[in-house]
Amino acid sequence: MRIPTMPRAVRRPTALIAALSLVLALGACTGPAPEEQEQALDQAKQAADAAATPDPGVATTPPPVGTCDASQVEGLVGQAYTEALAEQARQDAGAAKVRMLKPNQPVTMEFLGERLNIEVDDKNLVSGVRCG
Repeated sequence: MRIPTMPRAVRRPTALIAALSLVLALGACTGPAPEEQEQALDQAKQAADAAATPDPGVATTPPPVGTCDASQVEGLVGQAYTEALAEQARQDAGAAKVRMLKPNQPVTMEFLGERLNIEVDDKNLVSGVRCG
């Protein structure tokens, strides 16, 4: 069985149209003009330079270290927790704040160098002390 083909007179213009369409499509795929590329590179360099230059209005020194010293109250481990014990521990450690942490209690994770954390166990006995 023979497959019918297009007559030669029809095939040539169709091939020319297809080739012309391909050339036009490829011509539209060119990148930006060299001036646009240079302008984009200049803007990127300026942005990088600005990011690398410290802002004079922003402090570049780290925040001051807290005054808490948990080593001064490590002897509390094993003692029963009371509010009076916590207040005395805060003063002895030189901390501005104190908090009690129970087992599995959700706590915030920010570090405050002037805060004393007193960890207790299920029996309300001090199991550890740390600053932060």
